[in-house]
Amino acid sequence: MKVNRAEFIISAVSPAQYPNTNLPEIALAGRSNVGKSSFINKMTNRKNLARTSSKPGKTQTLNYYKIEDKFYFVDVPGYGYAKVSKTERAKWGEMLETYFTKRETLKAAVCVVDFRHPPTQDDIQMYNFLKYYNVPVLVLATKADKIPKSKWNKHEKIAKEALDLDPSDRLIVFSSELGTGIDKVWNYIESII
Repeated sequence: MKVNRAEFIISAVSPAQYPNTNLPEIALAGRSNVGKSSFINKMTNRKNLARTSSKPGKTQTLNYYKIEDKFYFVDVPGYGYAKVSKTERAKWGEMLETYFTKRETLKAAVCVVDFRHPPTQDDIQMYNFLKYYNVPVLVLATKADKIPKSKWNKHEKIAKEALDLDPSDRLIVFSSELGTGIDKVWNYIESII
Protein backbone atom coordinates (compact mmCIF):
# COMPACT_ATOMS: atom_id res chain seq x y z
CA MET A 1 0.00 0.00 0.00
CA LYS A 2 1.35 3.38 -0.92
CA VAL A 3 0.38 5.87 1.76
CA ASN A 4 -0.40 9.38 0.57
CA ARG A 5 -2.79 10.32 3.35
CA ALA A 6 -2.15 9.61 7.00
CA GLU A 7 -3.39 11.77 9.84
CA PHE A 8 -3.67 11.77 13.59
CA ILE A 9 -7.38 11.84 14.48
CA ILE A 10 -7.95 11.65 18.23
CA SER A 11 -6.63 10.49 21.59
CA ALA A 12 -9.44 8.50 23.17
CA VAL A 13 -9.86 7.13 26.68
CA SER A 14 -13.39 5.72 26.43
CA PRO A 15 -15.74 4.21 23.82
CA ALA A 16 -17.65 7.52 23.62
CA GLN A 17 -14.55 9.07 22.05
CA TYR A 18 -13.76 6.32 19.54
CA PRO A 19 -14.32 7.41 15.92
CA ASN A 20 -17.64 6.08 14.60
CA THR A 21 -16.62 5.70 10.98
CA ASN A 22 -16.78 1.88 11.00
CA LEU A 23 -13.34 1.71 9.39
CA PRO A 24 -11.29 -1.36 10.36
CA GLU A 25 -8.78 -0.86 13.15
CA ILE A 26 -5.35 -2.41 13.71
CA ALA A 27 -4.19 -2.00 17.30
CA LEU A 28 -0.51 -1.67 18.19
CA ALA A 29 0.37 -3.15 21.55
CA GLY A 30 3.81 -3.34 23.06
CA ARG A 31 6.13 -2.26 25.82
CA SER A 32 7.00 1.40 26.19
CA ASN A 33 9.94 2.26 23.95
CA VAL A 34 9.63 -0.86 21.77
CA GLY A 35 9.28 1.23 18.61
CA LYS A 36 5.52 1.58 17.96
CA SER A 37 5.77 5.26 16.98
CA SER A 38 8.75 4.58 14.71
CA PHE A 39 6.72 1.74 13.15
CA ILE A 40 3.77 4.07 12.42
CA ASN A 41 6.09 6.72 10.97
CA LYS A 42 7.92 4.19 8.78
CA MET A 43 4.70 2.54 7.53
CA THR A 44 3.18 5.89 6.62
CA ASN A 45 6.44 7.33 5.30
CA ARG A 46 6.16 10.32 7.67
CA LYS A 47 8.83 11.63 9.98
CA ASN A 48 6.68 12.81 12.88
CA LEU A 49 3.14 11.52 12.46
CA ALA A 50 3.51 9.57 15.70
CA ARG A 51 5.74 11.34 18.16
CA THR A 52 8.66 9.26 19.33
CA SER A 53 9.89 9.97 22.80
CA SER A 54 13.01 9.11 24.72
CA LYS A 55 10.80 9.12 27.80
CA PRO A 56 8.91 5.80 27.92
CA GLY A 57 5.29 5.66 29.02
CA LYS A 58 4.29 8.76 27.08
CA THR A 59 1.25 7.26 25.32
CA GLN A 60 -1.53 7.20 27.91
CA THR A 61 -4.52 7.14 25.58
CA LEU A 62 -5.69 5.23 22.50
CA ASN A 63 -4.19 7.27 19.66
CA TYR A 64 -6.05 6.95 16.36
CA TYR A 65 -4.21 7.43 13.06
CA LYS A 66 -6.34 7.31 9.92
CA ILE A 67 -4.53 5.78 6.94
CA GLU A 68 -5.71 6.49 3.39
CA ASP A 69 -9.33 6.73 4.65
CA LYS A 70 -9.21 2.90 4.67
CA PHE A 71 -8.33 1.95 8.23
CA TYR A 72 -6.90 3.15 11.54
CA PHE A 73 -3.71 2.32 13.36
CA VAL A 74 -4.62 2.54 17.04
CA ASP A 75 -1.58 3.02 19.26
CA VAL A 76 -2.41 1.79 22.76
CA PRO A 77 -0.48 2.75 25.92
CA GLY A 78 2.82 0.93 26.28
CA TYR A 79 2.98 -1.53 29.14
CA GLY A 80 5.71 -2.60 31.51
CA TYR A 81 6.79 0.90 32.41
CA ALA A 82 7.53 1.28 36.10
CA LYS A 83 7.13 5.03 36.66
CA VAL A 84 3.35 4.89 36.46
CA SER A 85 1.25 4.67 39.62
CA LYS A 86 -0.77 1.52 40.35
CA THR A 87 -4.00 3.52 40.01
CA GLU A 88 -2.94 4.84 36.61
CA ARG A 89 -1.95 1.33 35.52
CA ALA A 90 -5.32 -0.05 36.62
CA LYS A 91 -7.06 2.67 34.59
CA TRP A 92 -5.03 1.75 31.51
CA GLY A 93 -5.82 -1.92 32.06
CA GLU A 94 -9.53 -1.17 32.18
CA MET A 95 -9.33 1.07 29.10
CA LEU A 96 -7.43 -1.60 27.14
CA GLU A 97 -9.71 -4.41 28.23
CA THR A 98 -12.77 -2.41 27.16
CA TYR A 99 -11.16 -1.62 23.81
CA PHE A 100 -9.90 -5.13 23.02
CA THR A 101 -13.05 -6.94 24.14
CA LYS A 102 -15.80 -4.59 22.94
CA ARG A 103 -14.53 -2.84 19.81
CA GLU A 104 -16.28 -4.40 16.81
CA THR A 105 -14.15 -2.64 14.19
CA LEU A 106 -10.92 -4.06 15.70
CA LYS A 107 -9.62 -6.47 13.04
CA ALA A 108 -6.22 -7.42 14.44
CA ALA A 109 -3.53 -6.50 16.93
CA VAL A 110 0.13 -6.04 16.18
CA CYS A 111 2.00 -7.31 19.22
CA VAL A 112 5.29 -5.39 19.10
CA VAL A 113 8.31 -7.04 20.72
CA ASP A 114 11.98 -6.06 20.82
CA PHE A 115 13.82 -8.51 18.54
CA ARG A 116 17.07 -8.07 20.49
CA HIS A 117 15.66 -9.69 23.65
CA PRO A 118 13.37 -12.61 24.44
CA PRO A 119 9.75 -11.47 24.88
CA THR A 120 9.14 -10.21 28.43
CA GLN A 121 6.53 -11.53 30.84
CA ASP A 122 4.39 -8.52 29.85
CA ASP A 123 4.73 -9.39 26.14
CA ILE A 124 3.67 -12.97 26.83
CA GLN A 125 0.75 -11.81 28.96
CA MET A 126 -0.42 -9.40 26.22
CA TYR A 127 -0.16 -12.09 23.55
CA ASN A 128 -2.13 -14.57 25.68
CA PHE A 129 -4.73 -11.90 26.46
CA LEU A 130 -5.27 -11.22 22.75
CA LYS A 131 -5.47 -14.95 21.99
CA TYR A 132 -7.97 -15.45 24.82
CA TYR A 133 -10.27 -12.83 23.29
CA ASN A 134 -9.77 -14.23 19.76
CA VAL A 135 -8.12 -11.10 18.41
CA PRO A 136 -5.98 -12.05 15.36
CA VAL A 137 -2.34 -11.28 16.20
CA LEU A 138 0.68 -10.34 14.16
CA VAL A 139 3.91 -10.39 16.17
CA LEU A 140 6.24 -7.63 15.02
CA ALA A 141 9.87 -8.02 16.09
CA THR A 142 11.37 -4.51 15.92
CA LYS A 143 14.94 -3.18 15.99
CA ALA A 144 16.17 -6.00 13.73
CA ASP A 145 18.92 -3.71 12.41
CA LYS A 146 20.62 -4.02 15.81
CA ILE A 147 21.22 -7.76 15.29
CA PRO A 148 23.47 -9.40 12.68
CA LYS A 149 21.32 -11.12 10.03
CA SER A 150 23.10 -14.41 10.74
CA LYS A 151 21.44 -14.46 14.19
CA TRP A 152 17.89 -13.64 13.05
CA ASN A 153 16.77 -17.29 12.89
CA LYS A 154 17.97 -17.89 16.43
CA HIS A 155 16.18 -14.77 17.75
CA GLU A 156 13.02 -15.63 15.81
CA LYS A 157 13.00 -19.13 17.32
CA ILE A 158 13.47 -17.71 20.85
CA ALA A 159 10.58 -15.27 20.37
CA LYS A 160 8.21 -17.88 18.92
CA GLU A 161 9.00 -20.34 21.70
CA ALA A 162 8.67 -17.76 24.49
CA LEU A 163 5.27 -16.65 23.19
CA ASP A 164 4.25 -20.21 22.35
CA LEU A 165 3.22 -18.69 19.02
CA ASP A 166 0.03 -20.10 17.57
CA PRO A 167 0.73 -21.60 14.10
CA SER A 168 -2.03 -19.37 12.70
CA ASP A 169 -0.14 -16.22 13.80
CA ARG A 170 2.80 -14.68 11.98
CA LEU A 171 6.00 -13.17 13.25
CA ILE A 172 7.53 -10.50 11.01
CA VAL A 173 11.04 -9.21 11.56
CA PHE A 174 11.00 -5.42 11.24
CA SER A 175 13.41 -2.51 11.18
CA SER A 176 12.25 1.09 10.90
CA GLU A 177 15.88 2.03 10.20
CA LEU A 178 16.29 -0.28 7.19
CA GLY A 179 12.65 -0.70 6.16
CA THR A 180 12.90 -4.47 6.68
CA GLY A 181 9.50 -6.15 6.80
CA ILE A 182 7.37 -3.26 5.50
CA ASP A 183 5.97 -5.13 2.49
CA LYS A 184 5.16 -8.19 4.60
CA VAL A 185 3.29 -6.03 7.11
CA TRP A 186 1.31 -4.26 4.36
CA ASN A 187 0.38 -7.65 2.85
CA TYR A 188 -0.84 -8.80 6.25
CA ILE A 189 -2.85 -5.59 6.84
CA GLU A 190 -4.41 -5.71 3.37
CA SER A 191 -5.47 -9.31 3.92
CA ILE A 192 -7.11 -8.31 7.22
CA ILE A 193 -8.94 -5.16 6.13
